[in-house]
Amino acid sequence: MAKSLLKRFSQSTVVSVANYKSIFARPRQHFQTQKQSSNLILAVKKENHLYPGSGQVQGFGLENFFYNTLTLNCVYNCDYCYLQGMYPSANQVVFVNSIDFLDAARSAISARTNKAQPLYLCISYDTDLLAFENVVPYCREWITFASEQTDLLLEIRTKSASYRSISDLPVTDRVILAWTLSPEIVASKYERGAPPVHRRLESAASAAKKGWPVRLCFDPVITVPDWKSHYQKLIETTFDAIPCRSVRDATVGVFRMNAHYLDRIRKQRQNSDILYSRYEKEGENVSYSKEQRPEITSYIRDLLTRHLPPERIEVWT
Repeated sequence: MAKSLLKRFSQSTVVSVANYKSIFARPRQHFQTQKQSSNLILAVKKENHLYPGSGQVQGFGLENFFYNTLTLNCVYNCDYCYLQGMYPSANQVVFVNSIDFLDAARSAISARTNKAQPLYLCISYDTDLLAFENVVPYCREWITFASEQTDLLLEIRTKSASYRSISDLPVTDRVILAWTLSPEIVASKYERGAPPVHRRLESAASAAKKGWPVRLCFDPVITVPDWKSHYQKLIETTFDAIPCRSVRDATVGVFRMNAHYLDRIRKQRQNSDILYSRYEKEGENVSYSKEQRPEITSYIRDLLTRHLPPERIEVWT
């Protein structure tokens, strides 16, 4: 992988360092300034090739829930993204020792606690791999890997319109292609760099038509003015584009973030109203109030039940 990337960017200046963290994790960096012209860092991840799933993401009742970090950061720059508070740098890190990640997944499949369930592995949890597929073809590598594993269920979540980059691969029910969808008013204002919603829907519809298990992610729901009508229109448009029979399931969740990350983001980014809404702190996280959250998720869930049975809708509470 490292050789192919160096060949691809042969006109770039290459700077060698002993450890990527000496560049990526150094203090006094400004995430949003770097985001205007980020660099590519090729690195070897020596440990932690697999992490237990977080309570911030739906696990669909699967006990063997894990995620990995094949890259750090995302090509998009969504206002509400926690990565800008979690990482000190906006540079894109690609871990080139993919064999170690594959080996960790194999070991976890063998060691999983509930043998009746597959290992549920999210590989695009802290990034958008499909959006970066034409640079680093990790989705292709992991889809091929998953098709060979009888006890693995892979999720690839994206805001991209890049299904075409993997459309030649054979369909497998061991991989879920999951698209994050937002009303156009949210996407255009807060999801900087990401494709408009109609292009995401076109991409998801193409995957569904081919037979891929497709997941629809209405997460995070953002309560912009007149949010109910905007989300109603989004869901109607979604199922006009994708027949309900072709949708594996759907997820619903409201805006939430680690409180420390939000504090760090606010110090660097004053140009987004979404970061300054009146959130409530609960434990280490901030979100809408306890009263608002059920109202928001129940409304979206009710809209979705017009198209999907309740058991195919997962809600983060």
